Amino acid sequence: MRILQMIIDTSIDVLPIVSIIFGFQFLVIRRPIPNIKRVIIGFAYVLIGLSLFLLGLEQALFPLGRLMADQLTNPAFIYGDLANVSGDIHWADYYWVYIFAFAIGFSTTIAEPSLIAVAIKANEVSAGAIGVQGLRIAVAIGVAVGITVGSYRIVTGLPIHYFIITGYVIVVIQTFFAPKMIVPLAYDSGGVTTSTVTVPLVAALGLGLAETVPGRNVLIDGFGLIAFASLFPIMSVMAYAQISEYIAHRSD
Repeated sequence: MRILQMIIDTSIDVLPIVSIIFGFQFLVIRRPIPNIKRVIIGFAYVLIGLSLFLLGLEQALFPLGRLMADQLTNPAFIYGDLANVSGDIHWADYYWVYIFAFAIGFSTTIAEPSLIAVAIKANEVSAGAIGVQGLRIAVAIGVAVGITVGSYRIVTGLPIHYFIITGYVIVVIQTFFAPKMIVPLAYDSGGVTTSTVTVPLVAALGLGLAETVPGRNVLIDGFGLIAFASLFPIMSVMAYAQISEYIAHRSD
């Protein structure tokens, strides 16, 4: 049975984490674990949840992402009639791909559990200065723009390092001018976006585009889309803080 095999594989993957935690607890700290029964039950929930999640990725999200990329890049969909296709397809003809990339990037980031947790904690420690919804929307816009730009790169076949280097140059410049309070949070926001919900669909979209766009190499062009999802939220969060600070100064 597939679910049983997935639970076994997940248990093997989680075993090193469990060994380190319990090893330090009993051999280094040398104290019993409080509520050991609840901890064991919690680990069981983690194993079952991870197994079901990985099985869902394998059977639903990855195939769905590739299917959407295949359908959106199909010449019959782009032109409506294959008889109207003349020459090579221009990058602008893939505008539905860019719209889909923006929409899926925004929606998956808004639903990202790790981002919700970080936004709530940031709101608590800043005494409400950092809004939960404002931070989530700023990060989601960054991811959406990043995936859209990354999709454009795949369609055009331009080298990825041009985009990444330019992006980090902008990030470095923003770091000097953004409010100091927001800079560490902005850098962390680039990491929390690449988590359980966003990564599977983004990776599937990138691989699907590379497989279906003529002349693209799946290994070279298919990967790298997640890097855009990590980079652009840093810029968008710092921009959000800079705009908020400017508005506050004007109000004063």
